[in-house]
Amino acid sequence: MEPWLRPLYDADGMRAVDRWAIEGMGVPSLELMEAAGRAVAETVGELALDGPVRVVCGKGNNGGDGLVAARYLAEAGFEVEALLLWPGEELGGDAAANLERFRAAEHVGGDLGPRLADSGAIVDAIFGTDVPIIFAYHGYPWLIHRLAYRRTNHPNLHVRGYKEEGTVTTPFDMVLRNDLDRFHLVIDVIDRVPGLGATAAYTKQALRDRRVEHRQYIERHGEDMPEIRNWTWPGDTPAAS
Repeated sequence: MEPWLRPLYDADGMRAVDRWAIEGMGVPSLELMEAAGRAVAETVGELALDGPVRVVCGKGNNGGDGLVAARYLAEAGFEVEALLLWPGEELGGDAAANLERFRAAEHVGGDLGPRLADSGAIVDAIFGTDVPIIFAYHGYPWLIHRLAYRRTNHPNLHVRGYKEEGTVTTPFDMVLRNDLDRFHLVIDVIDRVPGLGATAAYTKQALRDRRVEHRQYIERHGEDMPEIRNWTWPGDTPAAS
């Protein structure tokens, strides 16, 4: 077989190789992350245009790979910015270890668009290949799906948003009708996180019951239940009813 015809591993195959290396061969996972990040840095170094290289990092192992890549790129002389989407203290395991090795990473929030302008290269180190993503979006879901269509892991991206289900009703009933309420989002997590389906069956049914209870209360009283209507962020003063 010609070398270029050799098949590449898909996501499941790559995870199996990782398990074999760690469990079967005793290779520390930190070493695997180091090798992965170094390979990313080498490829980015070959492809980057003029301008800073910006590495956008999640808080899992994919973010750890990005931090390794940022470190190697910086050592190679590139202008590098590692942008953490979560506070550094929320990183754990190998990702946290690599944050210690590259302390120049910074936590960012809000709109990243202006920050990514004029980049020579952008490295996406946010989500892995099999992470279920529940996206609550106060707009049309198809917009997020279009933006993420070519992303790795797109099949695991589940967007809840506006479905044009509504009428003159209460604020919480609007989110209930569009499956954007807190109860439905937790049900989505139970359905999609491996291992939760069987262990959280009673919780899932309780959440369904709560949705029904809220809908019935709204139909009888024309307003949201007090626990919704009077909810405040911890430390805030409750609004007057």
